[in-house]
Amino acid sequence: MRKSRAKKRILIPDPKFGSILVTRFVNNLMLDGKKSIAFKVFYDALDIVSSKVEEEEALLVWEKSLENITPHVEVRSRRIGGATFQIPTPVRDNRKQSLAMKWLIGFSRKRNEKTMAQKLAFEILAAAKEEGAAFKKKEDMHRMAEANKAFAHFNRF
Repeated sequence: MRKSRAKKRILIPDPKFGSILVTRFVNNLMLDGKKSIAFKVFYDALDIVSSKVEEEEALLVWEKSLENITPHVEVRSRRIGGATFQIPTPVRDNRKQSLAMKWLIGFSRKRNEKTMAQKLAFEILAAAKEEGAAFKKKEDMHRMAEANKAFAHFNRF
């Protein structure tokens, strides 16, 4: 690399729950720098989740859904001798979290509910029950890694 590695920015915990993970999620959810709107969408989504699930706290349901869609292995393309192989590699911790967040937000944006808070809430509930599009994405990624585990010995990352 020509330049030094970029410094990690220190995130401020969110005002309601005091969690840095929530701030990271809201930063991914945010569009056009409108962080207060992103926080409102997230908190509204958690209110909807808490109304649907009585016995558990909404933040715990959200954390469980993130955990359920967090990938453990991914495939990376590597060119060896003129052929391109899909090589399964373990995912770093930061990337695990960021992939899970991006999938949850991306697939909730594609849902058919009326508001973004509702879309996010129902995707969170689906992921907590181990169903929904984001969970399917994780399963597909794991299935692809399993299918290509014969090429794991090429792993040099």
